[in-house]
Amino acid sequence: MATSGTYGFNPDISELVEEAYERAGLEMRTGYDLRTARRSLNFLMLEWQNRGINLWTVDLFDTPIELLKGVATYNIDIDTIALLDLMLRTNDGNVNTQTDFHMSRISQPSYSNIPTKLNEGQPLQYVYNRIGVQDYTPVTGADLNSTITVWPTPDISSKYKIYYYRVRRIADVGADASNTMDVPDRFLPCLVAGLAYQLATKKPEAFPRIPMLKSMYEELFKEAADEDRVKVSARFVPDMLNY
Repeated sequence: MATSGTYGFNPDISELVEEAYERAGLEMRTGYDLRTARRSLNFLMLEWQNRGINLWTVDLFDTPIELLKGVATYNIDIDTIALLDLMLRTNDGNVNTQTDFHMSRISQPSYSNIPTKLNEGQPLQYVYNRIGVQDYTPVTGADLNSTITVWPTPDISSKYKIYYYRVRRIADVGADASNTMDVPDRFLPCLVAGLAYQLATKKPEAFPRIPMLKSMYEELFKEAADEDRVKVSARFVPDMLNY
């Protein structure tokens, strides 16, 4: 029996929307049907970001933060929604002296209790200041960056750079129906199921299907999330010093 020999199934947004409407027992008939489905997809992606870490959104940001003498606070890239690890690199690019140090994260109350915030030296700790609704400026409509504040304050310019692993925001759906989603193929089944569930909540004629669609969505998301993990061996060593 012959097979296609291809492994690139990745339907565009219009196909995903059609599939979701069919699962909800509906038809996509107008341009507004596509528009409201795209809006639901964007809300669905925001929901996924609240469900935990999605591995495909984790990366080492490619532009390091160069620290300046006497400057404690720095912007984080605007599409970063969480920080995982920060590394302080000294003498970046020098084969003989380049060294990486792990930086410890502290809470905002802990940073507030440091009496010597202006002390200068090699930074050892940082506090992550995530933006909230109160940080948005409706007058200008500007998006603001989250920031980090390091301690001690850098004592030398051009010596320290910060590299960070972050969780980035999932890309928006966009207006072009021929776009594809910013998700790996293993998440496509639960994406369609989740969209079908959301569309059913908007159409009274699909209300009887809501419990079934909700259950299917949650089951498929759990399967995908359980698969979306780092599979490495772990070794645990008991601390016997106190015995």
